[in-house]
Amino acid sequence: MTITQLEYVVAVATFKSFVAAAERCFVTQPTLSMQIQKLEDELNVKIFDRNKHPINTTEIGEEIVNQAKVILSESAKINEIIQNKTGLVTGRFKIAILPTLAPYIVPQLIDRITHTYPDLQINILELKTQDILRKLRDDEIDCGLVSTPLDNHHYKEYPLFYETLVAYFGKDEPALKKKSIQVADLDMSRFWMLNEGNCLRNQVINLCSEQLDKIQENKNFKYETGNVETLRKMVDKSGGVTILPEFATLDFHEEQQEKIRYFDGEEPVREISIVTNNHFVRMYILQKIMDEILAIIPEKMRVQKSNRKVLRIQTAKL
Repeated sequence: MTITQLEYVVAVATFKSFVAAAERCFVTQPTLSMQIQKLEDELNVKIFDRNKHPINTTEIGEEIVNQAKVILSESAKINEIIQNKTGLVTGRFKIAILPTLAPYIVPQLIDRITHTYPDLQINILELKTQDILRKLRDDEIDCGLVSTPLDNHHYKEYPLFYETLVAYFGKDEPALKKKSIQVADLDMSRFWMLNEGNCLRNQVINLCSEQLDKIQENKNFKYETGNVETLRKMVDKSGGVTILPEFATLDFHEEQQEKIRYFDGEEPVREISIVTNNHFVRMYILQKIMDEILAIIPEKMRVQKSNRKVLRIQTAKL
């Protein structure tokens, strides 16, 4: 039994395909199949039911796959020990980021990492929360940058910063006469929202829960998008109001800044955290990544620096 064979087994269990697993492991399909067959012969069990499509694990195969994940996680600790002792930051690292965060973090993050850690190969994906969690579960990525808390014991959360949610109004909206607003000042019949499956949408709905029955009920045109910048443009063009995360407003010009209103009292915020699966061990590199992200974040937003009175908006359970 070898580490490589266990990697192949986990890959097939994850992708439910010998071809896809071989592509992921950068080997030919016959090579991967032969190694798994040798392992099955050695153990005298069938790990996979090859008669089913997609490929399925057998009952005992499921237990073997789970144990293989534990073994691979433990073996990865050897590299972690070496990196801790030598200070080297090398290898591949995959991180997924929410679409509502990526445009404001990824460009600077890539620039910082490529200059500071030239030997680190980093792959950044832009995905929704449920897709990030699925890839973490299947060991397809190392970590995700998502809104928390998730209330899911299968994942570890490392809070980084609080991002304030602000209202953004069309230029002629009555609420702009106020210096700060209440949720009641939002005209729900003229509200622009992100599409379903977006955690920021869920947080906006939670924030406006007392007025849910009014949201867009009399609107003759409805448009939902997965892009925060599109929301801003819709408000600029057609009026109304939307809720934006603070990061999306940091590079607004003066006219746009004048259309932002903060909420009275406790600031509604979303907590942003790095999330890993429970058996993640590459903590040395992860800490370096978190340090680089925090260097991008305005100091007032950082969790450890924040003394603000905030209202953390819960993300819907996934």
